[in-house]
Amino acid sequence: MSNAKKIEVTDVILRDAHQSLIATRMRTEDMLPICDKLDQVGYWSLEVWGGATFDACVRFLKEDPWERLRQLRKALPNTRLQMLLRGQNLLGYRHYADDVVEAFVQKAADNGIDVFRVFDALNDLRNIETAMKAVKKAGKHAQGTICYTTSPVHTPALFVQQAKDMQAMGADSIAIKDMAGLLTPYATYELVRAIKAEVDLPLVVHSHSTSGLAPLCQLKAVEAGADRIDTAISSFASGTSHPATESQVAALKGTDYDTSLDLELLSEIADYFREVRKKYHQFESEFTREDVSVQINQVPGGMMSNLANQLKEQNALDKIRDVFDEIPRVREDLGFPPLVTPTSQIVGTQAVYNVLAGQRYKTITNEVKRYLQGGYGQPPAAVNANIQKKAIGNESVNEGRPADLLSPELNKLREDIGSLASSEEDVLTYAMFPDLGREFLQQRADGTLQPEELLPPEQQGKDRMGTAIATEFRIDVHGETYEVAVTGVGDSGAGKRKLYLSLDGMPEEVVFESLNEYVAEGASGRKRASEPGHVTTAMPGNVVDVLVSEGDTVSAGQAVLITEAMKMETEVNSSVDGTVKAVYVSKGDRVTPGEVLIEIG
Repeated sequence: MSNAKKIEVTDVILRDAHQSLIATRMRTEDMLPICDKLDQVGYWSLEVWGGATFDACVRFLKEDPWERLRQLRKALPNTRLQMLLRGQNLLGYRHYADDVVEAFVQKAADNGIDVFRVFDALNDLRNIETAMKAVKKAGKHAQGTICYTTSPVHTPALFVQQAKDMQAMGADSIAIKDMAGLLTPYATYELVRAIKAEVDLPLVVHSHSTSGLAPLCQLKAVEAGADRIDTAISSFASGTSHPATESQVAALKGTDYDTSLDLELLSEIADYFREVRKKYHQFESEFTREDVSVQINQVPGGMMSNLANQLKEQNALDKIRDVFDEIPRVREDLGFPPLVTPTSQIVGTQAVYNVLAGQRYKTITNEVKRYLQGGYGQPPAAVNANIQKKAIGNESVNEGRPADLLSPELNKLREDIGSLASSEEDVLTYAMFPDLGREFLQQRADGTLQPEELLPPEQQGKDRMGTAIATEFRIDVHGETYEVAVTGVGDSGAGKRKLYLSLDGMPEEVVFESLNEYVAEGASGRKRASEPGHVTTAMPGNVVDVLVSEGDTVSAGQAVLITEAMKMETEVNSSVDGTVKAVYVSKGDRVTPGEVLIEIG
């Protein structure tokens, strides 16, 4: 055991564990009661922020993510707090100007973050440089991160060079981020040994248990000289989460690698979170269990559950294996990007479109177009020239750092959000998600913030009076079959009853006297597309923009709408030449396939 050393542990229970298993839905109120015990463990750090937590707080939980961070900082005074930062993307889904990146990092540090794990989805280090400098300027720990993936171009030599380049940037440590669970034990051993031979920095291994191999990978990493491992307390471990903290502590106990963590204390923490997890039963997914097929299709667990939900909304869940088969082909077309946010959404959404349309690249998402123009950085390998030509035509490709094309934007963001922002943190929330952030800040100002309903385990499948209700059924109306799922029953009044339900997979909140009347009209009241001039969408989503007005003349192939699905924007085109006779949607509307959104005649 020539490399023997005490192994340090980062526990991801307050961020990546619940992001991986219950769609990032854990609320701050379920974190704070156990913080005193978490603070006693002696972890090297706790990962508590970043990734999808910011989005989920604002979008679903209606919590201020900055306030969550401040509360956790106060409740965990003796433990380093860590976050995941997507380099120039920060916590949103586009590149931000350098002044926004610098301000965000500084405010995250001010509010309690000690360790910043900084990565870029393409491993384009130009996209992490500004964030790394900002972390160092704030006097915090900058952890340069390698997004691990496999392809003809991703070799140990490439990853070693990346680690050396990040060391030259001032990185305080290096993390191998295996977000999809693609590492195998002996590949881990060789990679860790290669990096440690060239880079004299602490090395962390972060590997999801998606394929079931992560605990073995961590053991081989330790033997090869790794300094730290990421784990999750057992009640939120395994599957698409991480190796269980207690298991890894027990495995190393009594060896030269002993973590010195207290198994009894960890067991008490696991018992607490076991009860907490029951509250979030509705967010569990069959696609978060261990499945070695990730070694074939490279689809991360969180991406699996997201794709499954999208296909379920389409009544096309039977095509999920076709989508998993298509993902590696799309990934190769795009130059083998690692599958991590946002590239996992870019590749996954395009694969869904390719499968559902029955024709590859019949519809190309705006993000794929942006990617092929260099909007996200340099792809790891050459892209498919034919697909690139189809997507962007003769438009030029940016070879430089994408953010170099962005002018400073913080002052404009401050001006745009105005008095709704009561702090610089509010401005940054708006910067991350302009529409969602504005809505959140407006609702906060109005006192109308309404978090999504969360039924306790004993009430799931029941109304508030405790009476069992049918949760899923089919209704046939005028020859059409509608899939209906009731997800909750609200208060009654004036002879009517409020139901939370989904119709053909689309969430609805309705007040009605007769369910048959509701279904006969349809969820949105829009008629079904039946003519070539009826513009509809290929996937359920939201309208981001309407590009035409009644009376406009349009050509076949012209974009008339922009919709968003799976956080990816797509242009919806007219299939005919003609005049816009009617526009049935506006920005923000929820739409579903088969509805007439615009009529062209």
